[in-house]
Amino acid sequence: MKNDEIFDNDDDDDDGDDDDDDEFVVNSKRDGKPGLHYKHVFKLTIVTVLLDHRMEVGTLKPTYKSSAHDKQLHGRVAIKRLTKAFLDQEYAKRTYRELRILAHVNHENILCLIDAFSPQSSLETFKDLYFVTPLMAADLGAVIRTQELTDGHIRFLVYQIFRGLKYMHSAGLIHRDLKPVNIAVNEDCELKILDFGLARQSQDEMSGYIATRWYRAPEVMLKWRHYNELVDIWSVGCIMAELRLRHPLFAGQTPIDQIRRIMSLLGKPDEECMSQIISDGARSFIDQLPASKPADLHQYFSAFPDDGIDLLKNLLHLNPDKRFTAAQALAHPYFQNYHDEMDEPTAEPFEDPLDNRTDISVEEWKVHVWTILKNLVPKLDSLRISDSETNE
Repeated sequence: MKNDEIFDNDDDDDDGDDDDDDEFVVNSKRDGKPGLHYKHVFKLTIVTVLLDHRMEVGTLKPTYKSSAHDKQLHGRVAIKRLTKAFLDQEYAKRTYRELRILAHVNHENILCLIDAFSPQSSLETFKDLYFVTPLMAADLGAVIRTQELTDGHIRFLVYQIFRGLKYMHSAGLIHRDLKPVNIAVNEDCELKILDFGLARQSQDEMSGYIATRWYRAPEVMLKWRHYNELVDIWSVGCIMAELRLRHPLFAGQTPIDQIRRIMSLLGKPDEECMSQIISDGARSFIDQLPASKPADLHQYFSAFPDDGIDLLKNLLHLNPDKRFTAAQALAHPYFQNYHDEMDEPTAEPFEDPLDNRTDISVEEWKVHVWTILKNLVPKLDSLRISDSETNE
């Protein structure tokens, strides 16, 4: 057995008939790339938008995201096309899950759904799905690559991540794929969590691919007995460190290398942690590693203030039972200039009896998605328009 086989798999790591409608051009070419583009304008449930351009986004299922101008509200929106929404059962289930979650959540630090639509007008021809969301300037990965952030920037950005997570976790939802490119920011340093294709209810059986390896909690790779929303907290710890370092904290080339890098900084897990690992191979591998103590984080993160390092220690615990929750993180002194429990709302519980079902066909998932579309109430309050946008 290869060493990598004792750890969680890395399969997806990062590295019909159309309705006749003159407003759509299907399978046209632009810059030599096939895709769907619009001649001019199209109407949604509540808005009319003019499409500008597109770019390919996403890591699991191909999507296209375009910016557009809302002619009624005189602002800009983003339009995301799920090009393989119903390719197979797994894609169809992810499509349903993401739409269902986006229709449920409504929070300033989560990229909420303004609207969703299909160019097809009947269930029989339904195959394409588009999400309309607020338009953000960039993702956090682009920000990290292009500029050095001050401690004030980092405090405010990470505070907003935890504010969004508190809301999400209170609904019983786990994101499972937090990383810089799944966090959007605008020019005013306002932040929104996005990409809920892998999000799950916290009571679900957690298995299979979650999170890009560099941000993946150790309990997932080491095949813990169970894991919960605290996998997201680990990811935020990795992101917070990356905001200062400007490179990933644990950039493992393989799952084995990832574990080695984590333990070289944080030390080997204690007996309490080891007892939670159900894989004999994983336990044997860790036992063979040389004894190591946690590194001095004050030296490793010399640019971080003391309260920032203390927060990191509580986010990057190998033992998830000792890791902070989102609510505990928000109350940490690192965020004393921002923390206001009355302004850190929780959510209504998210319940979906279909989420654990494995016996639903693609056509049945399609019916469920179509039903949501037909009953979707657009969220106008999710569209915040800046002065620069209104003056266009």
